[in-house]
Amino acid sequence: MHRLQFHYTLSRDSSPALVRNPLIDLLQAVSTQGSISAGARALNLSYRHVWGELKRWEKELGHELVVWEKGQSARLTEFGAKLMWAERQAQARLAPQIEALRAELERSFAVAFDDSTHVVTLYASHDEALTALREHALQTTREQGPGQLHLDIRFTGSVDAIRALNEGRCVMAGFHTLQNTGPKTLTERTYKPLLQPGQHKIIGFAQRSQGLMVARGNPLALTSLHDVVRTQARFANRALGTGTRVVLDDLLTQAGLAASSIQGYEHTEPSHAAVAHAVAAGQCDAGLGIAAAAHSEGLDFVPLADERYHLVCLKSALQQPGIGALLKLLKTPDWQQVVDGIPGYAAAQSGEVLSMRKVLPWWTYPMNRPA
Repeated sequence: MHRLQFHYTLSRDSSPALVRNPLIDLLQAVSTQGSISAGARALNLSYRHVWGELKRWEKELGHELVVWEKGQSARLTEFGAKLMWAERQAQARLAPQIEALRAELERSFAVAFDDSTHVVTLYASHDEALTALREHALQTTREQGPGQLHLDIRFTGSVDAIRALNEGRCVMAGFHTLQNTGPKTLTERTYKPLLQPGQHKIIGFAQRSQGLMVARGNPLALTSLHDVVRTQARFANRALGTGTRVVLDDLLTQAGLAASSIQGYEHTEPSHAAVAHAVAAGQCDAGLGIAAAAHSEGLDFVPLADERYHLVCLKSALQQPGIGALLKLLKTPDWQQVVDGIPGYAAAQSGEVLSMRKVLPWWTYPMNRPA
């Protein structure tokens, strides 16, 4: 069976919605005009082009389409006639759906042609507040009238998010770090090579708690990573490149624990929600994550550390209208009230452009001094 592919065009014309294959137009012209040359003239195409296309389609479909007999008009083969019939049947049945699809595409593309609407592409470590921000931005701009802010968020690991920013795949990235992490830590070794002074700008977003997600009632009485090691609790980790994996490794270092002492350190899940689900399903006893993910699965949450969730962009991006609209939204009391209502979250200098030296305790960079 041959598969179908759909294509569309952008045009100023208000033509009817059609999903049509050029082959059908060729067959219609040849059948109506009675010859390839007359069909080509009706389509404003050359005879050579139409003949070549018919031959190409015959090879592609494995069936003859047109019968040529000397001295007689060209006519469609049975297969060619059935193709025409199938097209008429499909168009008759699907016309309402095709029109609805066209209307939906036009609504989507209207964003691109509306100068008052902005789209900000953001790669970020998974975060409940960012998901809420996407919905809040749409709701707020709808209520305020013309012009909207759309957040195109792609959730990935913190490291991959900043790399995407540096490679030009997005205009903003989201990552998170422990608040009390100083120099010579994994956090510094991970993020410092990715951030350049004078090139990147940190934007305040939120403070949140990271902790142990455990079964309701905390049956193993886990209150620390030491307890996880002591009880040999089955643990669910996050993958390399994620901010939570970096947080866990720094917490283990602070506690004087080896990664190998955690049973299940190599068992990874792709998100906070996936770790919470693994705990809720009894596949493991604990995992590091955020309170919102634990609560969504009916789990208990044992806070271990506070961290800051940062947004970062290139300095030049601060002049873009979309970034300006986003920073303005982040500073509104309505948005900060939304953040404060998420379990384990609090707004922290939301929307403010911050000094990396002040917001990242480990950030130091040698300044060139004249001899």
